[in-house]
Amino acid sequence: MSGDAGVDLEPLEVEGAIAVVTGGANGIGRGIVRALLERGATVVIADIEQPVLDATVGELGAEFTGSAVSGVRTDVSDEASVEALADHVFATFGRCNLLFNNAGVGSGGGGKAWTNEPNDWRWCFGVNVFGTAHGVISFVPRMIESGHPGHVVNTSSGDGGFAPVPMASVYASSKAAVSCFTEALQHQLIAEADGMGASVFYPSGGLMDTGLFTAQRNRPEHLQRVRGGTGRASMTFDELKALLEKAGRDVRVADLDELGRFVVDCVAQRRYVIARDLDDTIDLLHRRADAIGRFEVPPHHDLGF
Repeated sequence: MSGDAGVDLEPLEVEGAIAVVTGGANGIGRGIVRALLERGATVVIADIEQPVLDATVGELGAEFTGSAVSGVRTDVSDEASVEALADHVFATFGRCNLLFNNAGVGSGGGGKAWTNEPNDWRWCFGVNVFGTAHGVISFVPRMIESGHPGHVVNTSSGDGGFAPVPMASVYASSKAAVSCFTEALQHQLIAEADGMGASVFYPSGGLMDTGLFTAQRNRPEHLQRVRGGTGRASMTFDELKALLEKAGRDVRVADLDELGRFVVDCVAQRRYVIARDLDDTIDLLHRRADAIGRFEVPPHHDLGF
């Protein structure tokens, strides 16, 4: 599998690897954790919700007898918390081969750009962008120094990573930042660090039943809205699914365990872009490039409502 700039990275052995998955206690993260355990990795789950973290570690630990899975409560928006996570992992295992910067939140329902407030930006970027940066800053230097093969996977989104959904401007901006950061990171790793690579992951293959829809439950008190909101409330997964179906969309719900296996397979192959069902996206990207060439605003993602 070809890496960046004509450099071939050796496939990565998942069995026996030490892996860290942020936001790994539920949703897509849990699917990735399960896939890693199935392939014989030792996994440290980092998540901000202690009860859910404890339950997930207990359930997966009982299911995968003999596999090592543990949990560390981590707030990825807090650099000290992520640094403490890295301290724990390297003190315990001496290495980290796979880092999944997967934790993410929305901005609380989207809305018009001029009705979002600074705290929407601080919360969304604090988790999605700073959380990813904190993971790279705390882990990658130690991963390089350890001399072991390693890989970093940053979770982006087609919403922003490819094109924005206009009414989700804050979230889309955060995911565009993750995509750009990961691309730069991959170029740097290829140039500077033997055996290290990065991937950008675009969750795809259906509607995702994840905690992102109810991420507001973890919004810190000091980052709550103070200006009255945007006029749009967050939707649950079921509410969004019903809205899409009402608009005549054929809604396919993704199997998150199967998606986790797909992600881990791609990482083992050192694939840079981890995504599926990209035919429509490729067409959209061509149309966006053509519009930019005409000095026009590019077309956006259309969710159908």
